Amino acid sequence: MSRPLRNRSRLLSATDWIQAAMETIVQGGVAAVAVEPLAAGLGATKGSFYHHFANRDALIVAALQDWEQFQTEAVIERLELITDPAERLRAVLAAAFADPNGGMRDAALLASATHPVVKPFVQRVTNRRLSYFADMYRQLGFPKPQARRRALMLYLSYIGLFDCLRLGLAEFSVAELRAYAHEVLSTLVPERSNEDSR
Repeated sequence: MSRPLRNRSRLLSATDWIQAAMETIVQGGVAAVAVEPLAAGLGATKGSFYHHFANRDALIVAALQDWEQFQTEAVIERLELITDPAERLRAVLAAAFADPNGGMRDAALLASATHPVVKPFVQRVTNRRLSYFADMYRQLGFPKPQARRRALMLYLSYIGLFDCLRLGLAEFSVAELRAYAHEVLSTLVPERSNEDSR
């Protein structure tokens, strides 16, 4: 038997609100994040929201902090357990293409980067990811400018695809996504760390 709505709001955590806000950003952009619709969607009251957050911007910041920490810094920390930089590149790209919701979230956040609250987070995450990818390419022996270009191509192949999916401009089956990821990997990630042909 379900609990009454008036009791359900007391059970909501800040994480519930953060997840709802992020889903809203993906579906409608930052402008779509509003307390009343979020509360209604969660079966909660506005009082539950204000128990966790001072205002709408505080919720957006919390969602962005969560994204930066768990979808960038924590991912990089796990990748560092892989010793070979080529294998790290393959692992991160394979994981990225296996998570369409995450890809569409990232694309939606980049599309919202003109918003003053969102922009510094997106800039920081984008620069962090590009710098990390470029560093892996440098470890593979690529000169710094070429490593940066490869990192950019790798990242844009990911963001571009999921932006198309997010906007409904294209549809891909799971098999097509896998084939695309394989093509990107075979084009941009060397098969061997010591390969000399560039």
